[in-house]
Amino acid sequence: MSRRHGSGSKTGGPADYLAGFSSSGGPSQRQLRVGEEVRRVLAELFARTTFRDPDLSDVAITVTEVRLAPDFKHATVFVTRLGRSDVAALLPGLKRVAPWLRTQLAHKLSIRTVPELHFQPDTALDTAMHVDSLLRLPEVQRDLGKAGNDQPDED
Repeated sequence: MSRRHGSGSKTGGPADYLAGFSSSGGPSQRQLRVGEEVRRVLAELFARTTFRDPDLSDVAITVTEVRLAPDFKHATVFVTRLGRSDVAALLPGLKRVAPWLRTQLAHKLSIRTVPELHFQPDTALDTAMHVDSLLRLPEVQRDLGKAGNDQPDED
């Protein structure tokens, strides 16, 4: 048996690879550290730069997370607009300015290879708000109240 497939676990596909998940389970400490530095620099660039691209002019973009591939050649950048959910419309503009952003990363970071940037909308906040609204439904509150009353008090 080979070392790669000996454990019987399935290896992830290209999407897992680009999102920074290796076959060993999760991102390494170095991936997390470099990803956070890339996130910090990109957030600074988005805050201080006025883009000439018409899709990105006068738009406030927030970088919430950066996941690096295990070989550090690709980075998935999760972006959002606070208070608005139309970030998907900005993805073509972000793809157009990605080479310039990559050049700026090369100037500001001291890493061997600057990753290619792939932008994705961050839907975690929308998902959290949806779950919160579901938990506030009267039917769910009623069921949660019953579950809390069924457990004995530990005194």
